[in-house]
Amino acid sequence: MLGREAKTQPHEASRPPLPPFSRETAIQKVRLAEDGWNSRDPEKVALAYTIDSRWRNRAEFPSGRQEIIQFLKRKWAKELDYRLIKELWAYTGNRIAVRFAYEWHDDSGNWFRSYGNENWEFDDNGLMRFRHASINDLPIKESERKYHWPLGRRPDAHAGLSELGL
Repeated sequence: MLGREAKTQPHEASRPPLPPFSRETAIQKVRLAEDGWNSRDPEKVALAYTIDSRWRNRAEFPSGRQEIIQFLKRKWAKELDYRLIKELWAYTGNRIAVRFAYEWHDDSGNWFRSYGNENWEFDDNGLMRFRHASINDLPIKESERKYHWPLGRRPDAHAGLSELGL
């Protein structure tokens, strides 16, 4: 499907920074994505994707904003106290690769750190049309948590993945 050109709908807003990405704009795009996901607001997060965006997330393949919204609602109903850090891995043209780790617990109080990689492809308006994620979950003790900021956006002064040794 990567060869298929997904078109931005005329009523969709632009989401700067726009491709082609420089190192600085790719880092900015990654942080904006992290901030969005840390909001845990499915409708807000979905606006960063094209109407017909296609995902691979573990064994699920949401297609289009409405499926993405439903996917995110299920995700954050299960992954409680979710906190995420993303870091740029590579970029070129309209593509960005990131690595990430997030911490969460289930409704029984079991904590996890989920590690993964994502490959993103953007349209000309800066909306993500493809998102391919590979994720692994590691059970951790609550005492092993590294993300302790209040729910929401990670504070600018908080260490990133590399600084945390993740």
